[in-house]
Amino acid sequence: MEIGSFTSTNYDKAHPNYERWRRAREISLERGKFIKSVLSNFIDCKNLRILDIGSGEGGTVKIFEEDNTVVSIEKNPGRLIKQINTGLKLLILGNAVNLPLKERTFNLIILQDCIEHLKIKRNLFEQLHQLLDDNGIIYLSTPNKYSFFNIISDPHWGLPIVAFFSRKNIKKYFLKYFRKRDFLREDIAELFSLSELEKLFGGKFEMILNTKFALKELLRGNKGLIWSDFHLRLLRLAKRIHLEKFLNHIANDKRGVLNKFITPTFYLILIKKEK
Repeated sequence: MEIGSFTSTNYDKAHPNYERWRRAREISLERGKFIKSVLSNFIDCKNLRILDIGSGEGGTVKIFEEDNTVVSIEKNPGRLIKQINTGLKLLILGNAVNLPLKERTFNLIILQDCIEHLKIKRNLFEQLHQLLDDNGIIYLSTPNKYSFFNIISDPHWGLPIVAFFSRKNIKKYFLKYFRKRDFLREDIAELFSLSELEKLFGGKFEMILNTKFALKELLRGNKGLIWSDFHLRLLRLAKRIHLEKFLNHIANDKRGVLNKFITPTFYLILIKKEK
């Protein structure tokens, strides 16, 4: 699947997901700022060679382009060009599964909320491993398949249970009857669990969770993390009943029950291991 399959239905006000997509577009810069804040805990975010896969509205590119060299892979460049200045060195209309890059090396690769939309081949992270320099890292965010919150309300459709489904079964049992206009889309999201992601990485990266940092940012008002009605209501409720202190206390970055079955979105740093 090509990155950025943001079809015309996403701009159709009659589409059931329009408000969700509209919010995501409006906070694209805030999402980019959040990514930079996560990465700043690990690297100096200047003078980097960056590959941004699935740049979407270009908010993340805009945040990084001034101080870095950014290469973007995006299917719909019209969306991206509205945001960027001149710091984007190269825009590629590419396929993320078979990356059209051979000899380039990068300090940083960004996969922001896109991996769940890909028809992934086993060698994807082998390709990414080869594209990183020796000290390179990957930023990756993606919804948690087994999160209690996502099971109640899937982050892409806002419906219960759908988070469990494979892409094939979403089409077969859901789109075929309830969202026929989306049936032919190639970018239907298929979520991953934490263990599935680790298997996908193939032992080539050290994985670091950033749940505690993300929660702290969310509770202090960062607008770049959530945009679905369900999650926004949950956040308002948590603040109304003063759960901030408790949530910060239980949040952690371990591979335990919290991050396997509660955390709605994984915010991961992948550090390249030596061959």
